[in-house]
Amino acid sequence: MESNPMSATLRSPEGQDEASILREIRSALNGLKFGSVEITVHNGQVVQIERKEKFRLQPTGKTA
Repeated sequence: MESNPMSATLRSPEGQDEASILREIRSALNGLKFGSVEITVHNGQVVQIERKEKFRLQPTGKTA
């Protein structure tokens, strides 16, 4: 089940090892075609991973 990219999930950074942080980053990148992943670090620890996804729409060919 995919989460809504517009929703936020609160996760505790305590006890997260490097492997779990990398899994979260990989998850944020999974399926992303256009957009960005931003990683926020405070005091040397990853505290937030934000995914921004863009959807490209094709023009219909009609002129205004």
